[in-house]
Amino acid sequence: MPKAKYDRIYKDLKEKIETEFYGYQQMLPSENSLVKEYGCSRNTVRRAIAELTSDGYVQPMHGKGVRNIFQPIEQTAFTVGGIESFKESAARNRKVPFTRVLQFAEITADIKIERRTGFVRGTPLYYIQRLRSLDGMPLILDHNYFLKELTEGITLEIAESSVYDYLENIKGLTISTSKRTLTVEKVTQVDEKYIDLKDYNCMAVITSQTFDDNGIQFEYTQSRHRPDYFMFQDVATRRKMSAQDKRKL
Repeated sequence: MPKAKYDRIYKDLKEKIETEFYGYQQMLPSENSLVKEYGCSRNTVRRAIAELTSDGYVQPMHGKGVRNIFQPIEQTAFTVGGIESFKESAARNRKVPFTRVLQFAEITADIKIERRTGFVRGTPLYYIQRLRSLDGMPLILDHNYFLKELTEGITLEIAESSVYDYLENIKGLTISTSKRTLTVEKVTQVDEKYIDLKDYNCMAVITSQTFDDNGIQFEYTQSRHRPDYFMFQDVATRRKMSAQDKRKL
């Protein structure tokens, strides 16, 4: 199935949900209606709906249709369940993004970096430190480590624009999976230097290891956010216990 087709439908429906063309708790048009509207197959529509379901925008109900469960919030939200670039997140939230590269270096992983990132000692890496602003307000400090073997050619200019855009559209890398940890940590001197923390003495921190479709880790990032401005969202589903699992209780 061509990705461009279902991805276009996914993005169009997502925008209609976010702009409240389809209101909270409203049912989306039927599958037959969407097939006619987009001039596509049922499988293509189902793939787009599956993506929206995974992102927590809709909930399919057997025999009833698909309900919009997305509720807009006033704060800028970075969706934890998906993998998106800073520019993509800013566009989704209708904010103006700006990235300032504070450090850009080619380094070799040592024992300290190995323990922190998962990259083995001796591995050539790119290290990038970036200050992220939305609507002119510095809010995020990113520490990025990229595996040079898979991301060769990253430049300061690419780091200012979008590394993911370069990796996917120029290098042909398929970004597949990201393992993430969310913590609240004390501010550092670097945080205080670049971000107006007001009266806050902590940062909301997302630490992530990101893998390609071959299961190879190509990125480690620590993303440090001013805590009052962001709401992190995830989607969880309850797994039904099997009879065998119940017997073990």
